[in-house]
Amino acid sequence: MKQDPDFRRAEFLEEHLLQTQTFYDDRCVDPSGGLYQFYKDDGRVYDPYTRHLVSSTRFVITHATMARRFPGHARAAEWLANARHALRFVQDVHRDPTTGGYAWLLHWDSGQKKVLDATNHCYGLAFVLLAHAQALRAGIEEARTGLFETAELMERRFWEPAAKLYADEATPDWVLSPYRGQNANMHACEAMLAAYEATEAPQFLLRAAELAQSVTQRLAEHAGGLIWEHYHADWSPDWEYNRHDKTNIFRPWGFQVGHQTEWAKLLLQLERNLGEPEDDSSWMLQRAKELFGVATLQGWDRAHGGLVYGLAPAGNPSTDRHLLVCDAEKYHWVQAESLAAAAVLAQRTHDGAYWDWYDRLWGHAWADFVDHTHGAWFRILSAENRKISDDKSPAGKVDYHNMGACHEVLDALVR
Repeated sequence: MKQDPDFRRAEFLEEHLLQTQTFYDDRCVDPSGGLYQFYKDDGRVYDPYTRHLVSSTRFVITHATMARRFPGHARAAEWLANARHALRFVQDVHRDPTTGGYAWLLHWDSGQKKVLDATNHCYGLAFVLLAHAQALRAGIEEARTGLFETAELMERRFWEPAAKLYADEATPDWVLSPYRGQNANMHACEAMLAAYEATEAPQFLLRAAELAQSVTQRLAEHAGGLIWEHYHADWSPDWEYNRHDKTNIFRPWGFQVGHQTEWAKLLLQLERNLGEPEDDSSWMLQRAKELFGVATLQGWDRAHGGLVYGLAPAGNPSTDRHLLVCDAEKYHWVQAESLAAAAVLAQRTHDGAYWDWYDRLWGHAWADFVDHTHGAWFRILSAENRKISDDKSPAGKVDYHNMGACHEVLDALVR
């Protein structure tokens, strides 16, 4: 039986990043604008026309972070050029210069644009901000103006001061929907942390802290200390929203295992940037440990391995932390965010149990998610960890989560 690599070695993580990036190299750039977004397992582009804002921004992020991680690599200049190319598409094609909004979905054919969905999503703007921040961190200085403009747009169109949270969705002319969600705020927190690291402007760190407190403390009080996804306009939990749609890519019903662990990771990033003392008194550390603990205890599939996608309240969701599996499928991003959270918790606490979880999660990903033939990760597997389709990277994936996890662990290893 072939032995697994040492997942804690920096050399393994760097090699895996390069292997994953190779899947996209030489096939991802559309010379007429932007990057192709739909890939089969073997790397074949199966839809060259559809462009989703999430993929358009995530391609900026993956290329910019690779250029920053490997400045001496033979392809570093190419990755940086691709990040610029992708960022221009976000700025010049997704953005509506009249409204300032960013189209959620486009049809793009040889330089001709047709807007398929002009809805404004705070989730999308969070990734526009994150793309600008990571581009700036990689040395793309022209991203600085767009970074501050995007933050101001989020503030003006979505920020709700009383709740200290962002609203979620607006029409093309900025009429807000009554739906409120935590997912947009989680990624806004991620983007604000990156914006702070790119600029050292204190307002970004302040906003990240406000978002983290609002979601992981105040909103979590309504859900037994866990992170619920969906809310009414007054920020009271909507326990029924999308109950029929547990696999919705952006708004699934149930407690999302990966969002508990993703918040654990973000809380420790926030704590680090705030310069909190290295003892156990930090509320961010305590909340990170609680969220990771519930996610792994109740989300790990003891029969087949891996963390499941969704958990349902077994009783009163406001008080009962006992959960039932409502979606047993395995998603790549859940495993990736969770192994990153395990690593940062291990480094922060010096508790070997978190390294055990890290190795367990990586072992599952290595065996079932990593495509050792063509490169990159499969997106989704069945409950039994079998492939469901040969669509490796449709809109929204781009291996952003798993590559980001490797970057996060590499950073944790040197702290």
